[in-house]
Formats: sequence, C-alpha cells, structure tokens
Amino acid sequence: MDNMTWEFVLRIFVAALLGGAIGLEREYRAKEAGFRTHFLVALGSALFMVVSAYGFEGAMHTPEHRWDVSRVAAQVVSGIGFIGAGTIIFHKSENVVRGLTTAAGLWVTAAIGLACGGGMYIIAATSTFLVLVGLEAFRYFLHKFDKKRRHD
Repeated sequence: MDNMTWEFVLRIFVAALLGGAIGLEREYRAKEAGFRTHFLVALGSALFMVVSAYGFEGAMHTPEHRWDVSRVAAQVVSGIGFIGAGTIIFHKSENVVRGLTTAAGLWVTAAIGLACGGGMYIIAATSTFLVLVGLEAFRYFLHKFDKKRRHD
C-alpha cells in the first residue's frame, strides 16, 4: 500500500475513534443511539468524504466532466437528518419531545467524520472534546444549579 492509502486508513480510523468516544458517552447515559451508531456514522461520513474527494481521481481530469467533491459531503448532511429524525419522539401524554440531543449528537458526529475524511484531525478532535464537554460538564453544572434552586 502506498502512503496515500495509509493516510485514508488513518482518516477513517480516527473518525471511528472520535465517533465512538461520543457514542460511549451516549451509551453510558442509556440514550437511543450509543457507541455502535456513533461509531458507524463517523466512519461512514469519513469514508464518503475520502471516496468523494479521491475515489474518482481518474475521471476528474477529463474536459467533458466537471466534478464537485463537496456534493457527497452535502448529501451526508442531508442523509444524517433521516437517522436523527428516527431518534426524536414526541410523547403526547407528557407533552415533551425526547431525542433531540441524540439527533444533534448524530449530526455533529457526521460532521466530525467529514472533517476526519478531509484530513482535518485537529478540528475534529476539538469538536469531539467540545461535544463531550457539552454533554457531560454542562449536565453536571445544571444538576448542581437545579439542586440549589430546589432548596431556595
């Protein structure tokens, strides 16, 4: 295998790890989509990005064809909406919507996968860190704030 192939393997591997990290948090919280779902969304998004950008290399240099590699990435964004929509449930009896955070998590996991597929490891890792902070740290502070409010 040449160096570029190893780079592609690294891209999908990092995407799967970062998506899996988000999925582990969701799994720990017993949410609708856990480790496997987030792992697969990130891996698939990275693979789509790599294939979109490099998979048609021989066909891209012909004068009669014009290829836009961003089109597949845009379709990942649209397609992930269908998976996310499946996690959102309206409970009429309680008048609440559940699953929005999971849907948003899948959406950002797809974006992290696309970033890895594009070789943007630092932005992908930073985004993963921020997602985990948003899910865990804010939960902690809101819980502390809610306890204090109930005692007043």
